[in-house]
Amino acid sequence: MEHNHQNLSDSEVQYHVSLKKGDVGKYVLLPGDPGRVPHIAKYFDSAEHVASNREYTTYTGYVDGIKISATSTGIGCPSAAIALEELIRVGATTFIRVGTAGALQREVKLGDVVISTGAIREDGTSKQYVPTSFPAVADLDVTWALREAARKLGIGHHCGVMHCKDAFYIEEPKVIPQGTHNLQLWETWTKANTMATSMESSALFTIGTIRKVRVGEVTAIIGLTYDDAPIVKKVGVEEAIKVAIEAVKLLHKWDNEKN
Repeated sequence: MEHNHQNLSDSEVQYHVSLKKGDVGKYVLLPGDPGRVPHIAKYFDSAEHVASNREYTTYTGYVDGIKISATSTGIGCPSAAIALEELIRVGATTFIRVGTAGALQREVKLGDVVISTGAIREDGTSKQYVPTSFPAVADLDVTWALREAARKLGIGHHCGVMHCKDAFYIEEPKVIPQGTHNLQLWETWTKANTMATSMESSALFTIGTIRKVRVGEVTAIIGLTYDDAPIVKKVGVEEAIKVAIEAVKLLHKWDNEKN
């Protein structure tokens, strides 16, 4: 089935996210958790709940006069890819995933934020778009804006490659048939200086490149995967949200300067 992004009427509501043109801003923050969306919206002026369907909840408001939205993607690449595709169809062009992750490097501490420059494509979704030899790379302007935002706000941060996977519970060598292999891969990614691991970035970056939209990512470190503790404490989320919103302000300023 062919999906034509160009011939969408203004009133057509997207099947999964329940949004139509005009419902969202050019800039969209993408948390995984639907419960995080109203929390993000507290940073917006005139925030309104626009839609909720399945794992997708959307609020739209303004930050310094800039129309901005937050839409949850659920867990993992398949649902994140659907959210991104449908948000593009209703007019959004710049996306920042605001998520959580587990650290793979010991210098990455609980509560730090990681700004992704690219992702290891260990997901299945992006492979249905392009072969794995195609890199999953974050948009340069968005990444730059996130780094500048973190510096401006004085928030501890790291920039680097993110690992992206489909399965969360895959590290039990006595139970999981591929458990030993997976543990060896963790060692490989750690030696390769991969910053952290989560479950959405590779599909978002890949689709962003294909669809010619801007996608970046900032994640809060809530786990220490290098110590076999994928979830320790939900910290750093507030800082990640602040970095993302400040980055939107910078991107809007830079966009206006180009015009």
